[in-house]
Amino acid sequence: MEREGWPEPGDLLVCTVTQVVDFGAFVTLDEYPGKQGLIHISEVASGWIKYIRDHVREGQKIVCKVLNVDRSRHHIDLSLKDVNEHQRREKIQEWKADQKSWKWLQMSYDGRPDDLKRVTDSLIKAFNGLYLAFEETSLSGVEALADADLTEDDVKIIEKLAKDNVKIPSVEISGFVDLTSPAPDGVEIIKKALKQAKRVKDKNVALDITYVGAPRYRIHVKAPDYKLAESVLKKAAQSAVKHIEQHGGEGTFHREA
Repeated sequence: MEREGWPEPGDLLVCTVTQVVDFGAFVTLDEYPGKQGLIHISEVASGWIKYIRDHVREGQKIVCKVLNVDRSRHHIDLSLKDVNEHQRREKIQEWKADQKSWKWLQMSYDGRPDDLKRVTDSLIKAFNGLYLAFEETSLSGVEALADADLTEDDVKIIEKLAKDNVKIPSVEISGFVDLTSPAPDGVEIIKKALKQAKRVKDKNVALDITYVGAPRYRIHVKAPDYKLAESVLKKAAQSAVKHIEQHGGEGTFHREA
C-alpha cells in the first residue's frame, strides 16, 4: 500500500533500514515510496550506545515515530526509542492488514491502475487506512462508505471484498429475566414485555430471547465487544422489567455467571 504526500510529526511508520553508520541509521519509509528518513544515534535507544549495530541492522523492519519533516530539504527525522512495544506490535499488525487489503484491491482492479489508485487514495483519505475501510463496511454496510469519493461500482466491489475477507471478532453474553404477572391476561403482558426487550437493537448486535422455564427467559447477545454487549443486554432486560412492572407484575434481571 502506498500513501501520497508526506508523513506528519507524531506518525508511526513501518520502515526498512538501508544503511547503518556511526551517527545513526538511514531508512526507507515503506508506506511512502521514494522517501527516506534518518534515525540519529541519540534516537535509536535510551542511554549510551556502544555499538549501534546491536540495535539496528541493514534490512531490518522497524517502526519509527516521525519527529520532524523538512519538505524543502526532503529530510525526515525519526525516532526508534520513542516507540514502545505495544505501539510497535499494533502498527505492524495494522500495516500487514493494509498490505492484505491492497492485494484484494489489486486483484479486483486488475488492468485498471488508474481506478486502483483513485479508490486507494479515496479510502485512505476517508479512513486513514485500507483495512479500516473494509472493516467498517463489514460492520456497518455500504453506509460506512458514504464519505468516500467512490462510484457505485466501487462500492459494490468493496462491499463484496469486505464480505468475503473480513471476519469481525465477536463476543457472546447472556442474562436472565424472571417475569410474573397476576393479571388475567398475564401471558399477553409477558409477551409484550419480551417484545419491548427485543426492540432494543443495535445494527452491530444480534439479540435473541428464549424460554427457559416459568418464570425465566434467557436473553442472549452477540456483539463486536463486551462493552456494547453488556450495554444492550442491560437495556433489553430493563425494558422487559419496566413493562411488566407498569402492568402490575414483577420482574428481575440476573446476569449469567
